[in-house]
Amino acid sequence: MFNFEKLEVWRKAIDFADLIYATTKLFPDDERFGLANQMRRAAVSISSNIAEGSSRSSRSDNSRFLEIATGSLFEVVSQSFISRNQGLLDEVAFQKIYDAAEEQSRMLSGLKRSLN
Repeated sequence: MFNFEKLEVWRKAIDFADLIYATTKLFPDDERFGLANQMRRAAVSISSNIAEGSSRSSRSDNSRFLEIATGSLFEVVSQSFISRNQGLLDEVAFQKIYDAAEEQSRMLSGLKRSLN
């Protein structure tokens, strides 16, 4: 088992990516290479950066990757607002993503604080 697999924040990031994949699967075909693709890539980036950061020998390097993961999370939130405004997400789906993103953000912040 790799060290990052022990991190609850990484497991939650995987769950978040699964949520984004499931939700964007319902987007129309003409959004497959638009918002759906952007949201999926950003969501995958969260867990990827947590994992990559955990391999770094310095806390400052690890912290930088957590900042990148947080930026990717915020991208998904912003894209979710656009998706809702464009009628691609209903309010229930939007709120589910938003709530999960808030939890993920708190966890990333906590991990980053523990490194400093």
